[in-house]
Amino acid sequence: MAGRAKTGRLSVPLGTVTRGTTGTNRLRRSDRQLIGDPRISEVLRRASDPLVVDLGYGGRPWTTLELATRLRRVRRDVRVVGLEIDPARVVPARDGVFFARGGFELAGMRPVLVRAFNVLRQYPESAVPGAWSAILSGLAPGGLLIEGTCDELGRRCAWVVLDGSGPRTLTLAWDPFTVARPSDLAERLPKALIHRNVPGERVHALLAAADRAWSHTAPLAVFGPRVRWRAAADILREEGFPVHDYRRRLRDNVLSVPWSTVAPAGQAE
Repeated sequence: MAGRAKTGRLSVPLGTVTRGTTGTNRLRRSDRQLIGDPRISEVLRRASDPLVVDLGYGGRPWTTLELATRLRRVRRDVRVVGLEIDPARVVPARDGVFFARGGFELAGMRPVLVRAFNVLRQYPESAVPGAWSAILSGLAPGGLLIEGTCDELGRRCAWVVLDGSGPRTLTLAWDPFTVARPSDLAERLPKALIHRNVPGERVHALLAAADRAWSHTAPLAVFGPRVRWRAAADILREEGFPVHDYRRRLRDNVLSVPWSTVAPAGQAE
């Protein structure tokens, strides 16, 4: 039907209404990493139907529209649908992007990529596995879920990339000029990890090591925070942390590791 997203027959969205705060360009850092991630780009390029769902876009659709604009650099015919569980937030189609009511069941659609930012942050930690499972079960074969959180201005972002087998990576991305140290990202960790930043947990060990490496590279501060962070990331690798080495120039400071590096104690890796 013209002007509406094509959704399935499920009429009761899974989930609860959250605050819905948002703002223009809030997810720019995650968007930059998504379009630069070879795995995500490959999923979009190979898809017979390049359908992407932005789950829980909030009170205004700005970040969904921005996502569509950025993903079109990877594939011009990408189809983006914004889903909101609150029917009052569903807006008319705009700029080739459709909007509909839906929750973790994805309104019956089968996207190759789902982004869910600042949604699970407002749920209890115990709800995360069920939400992940519901979303992953609705993906097209080989699809991916990006689930994370960021601050109100988008200066600090953290997200998990998941496939059908579960979480694969954790990525932290931050403004090089407004974040004092890597552990400042702890308050924006995804819900699955935010309560795990305590001694004895892997994510705590990673952030502590990142702070030590950052302090060790203080003499490089005169060359700017990006140069300093690249040196700090090298130290982390020398210490045995499998930090992804980005070969391209980055506008943001980025720390990306396999999920096994930060998986909560007692959980399967």
